[in-house]
Amino acid sequence: MGELRGTHVPVLLERCLELLAPALDRDDRTTVYVDATLGLAGHAEAVLAAHPRTVLIGLDRDTEALAHARARLDRYADRIHLVHAVYDEFAEVLDRLGYARVDGVLFDLGVSSLQLDAPDRGFAYAQDAPLDMRMDQSTGTTAEEVVNTYSHGELARVLRVYGEERFAGRIASAIIRERERTRLTSSARLAELVRDSIPAPARRTGGHPAKRTFQALRIEVNRELAALETALPAALDALSLGGRAVVLSYHSLEDRITKQVLTGRSRSTGPVDLPVELPGTGPMLRLLSRGAELAGESEVEANPRAASVRLRAAERIEQDGTNGTETTTRKRAARERPGRVAEEVRTSGAGVADGSEKARREMPRSPGDGGGTTVQGEG
Repeated sequence: MGELRGTHVPVLLERCLELLAPALDRDDRTTVYVDATLGLAGHAEAVLAAHPRTVLIGLDRDTEALAHARARLDRYADRIHLVHAVYDEFAEVLDRLGYARVDGVLFDLGVSSLQLDAPDRGFAYAQDAPLDMRMDQSTGTTAEEVVNTYSHGELARVLRVYGEERFAGRIASAIIRERERTRLTSSARLAELVRDSIPAPARRTGGHPAKRTFQALRIEVNRELAALETALPAALDALSLGGRAVVLSYHSLEDRITKQVLTGRSRSTGPVDLPVELPGTGPMLRLLSRGAELAGESEVEANPRAASVRLRAAERIEQDGTNGTETTTRKRAARERPGRVAEEVRTSGAGVADGSEKARREMPRSPGDGGGTTVQGEG
C-alpha cells in the first residue's frame, strides 16, 4: 500500500455528523450507514466512533483509497463492509450484502486529496504528470485517450458542458493542432495549451485558466454525472423511514442534479386543486438544509479547497410512496424544520450555491463553522 499521499481532513465533518445522528441513533436496532464515496474514510471513522451500533458499507472505485481506508478502520472490522464499486452500483451492492434498507447515506463527491496530490494520477494542472485522471486505474478510458481520439465537436462539447468553459471551441482547436504534430500525453502541456487558447483579459480572473478543462475531462473519464444521476435516486429509495441522506458537491453540475432529485421528491405529486392528498402522492422527503449550505469563512481561509463545497440533506418521511397517518418522524419534522426552504431558482442554475456574498449571508451557520480545515471531495 505504501505511504499515504496527501493530507486527509473530512469536509464539514461536524455538520455531517449532526445531520446523520437522528437517523443512526435508533434504540431498538442496529443501523446501517452507507458511505458511497469512502475515500480515506474520514467521515466513516467518525460515524463508527460516534455510533457503536452502526454498520458501515463503504464504496469506492479507487483501490488505493480502499486499501488506506481498510487499514484506518481496522479496529471496526467486525462491523464494516468495504466494496470496490462505483456509487451507481449502490442497489447491486446492497442486494449482494443482503440489506434491504439503510438508515444513513453520505455522498462526498469530486476528487480526493489522495488523487489530487498524487503526481502520477494526472488530476492536477499545477504539476506535470501523465494524462490519466481515472479514479479507478484498473479500468476505463484515460484523459490521454480522450484528448487524442475525440473529434473537435466531441471535445468542445465535453469542455462546454462539463467544464462550463466559454472558450471550449478554441481549446479544442488547439488540442487538435497539437495532436496532429505529436501525441498529447502531458498534463503540463495540456495546461499550457489551454492557457494560450484563452484571451489574456479572461485569464486574469477565475483562478487557473486550465481549471475548467481539467474538471471537464475528469468528469468525462469517470462518468461522474451519469453515475450520480443513477446513484442518488437508488440511495433515496433504499432509505428507511426516518433515514437521512447528505450530499457534498463541489461544482454547480453536481449540485444541480442533487437539488433536482431532492426537491423533486420533497413535493407532492397530486393535483393541486384537491382538498386532500391522494394516497401515494405525498412528499417522500423533508429537506434538512436551507438551499445549499456553504463552508464557513474560517474553513475556507484555512483551506481554499473548502470554498466550493455545497451541502444538501434530506430525511425520508414516507415509506414506498404510502401516505398513512402522521408518524413520529413527520411530527419531529414539523418541530425541526429550520424555517422555509430556500426559494427555488427559476432558472437551471444552482441557486444559492453560487457562492455569492448574498448567499453566504443568508445561509444558516452550522455548529461546525469556525473550526477545522477541509479537503475537497474526500470521504
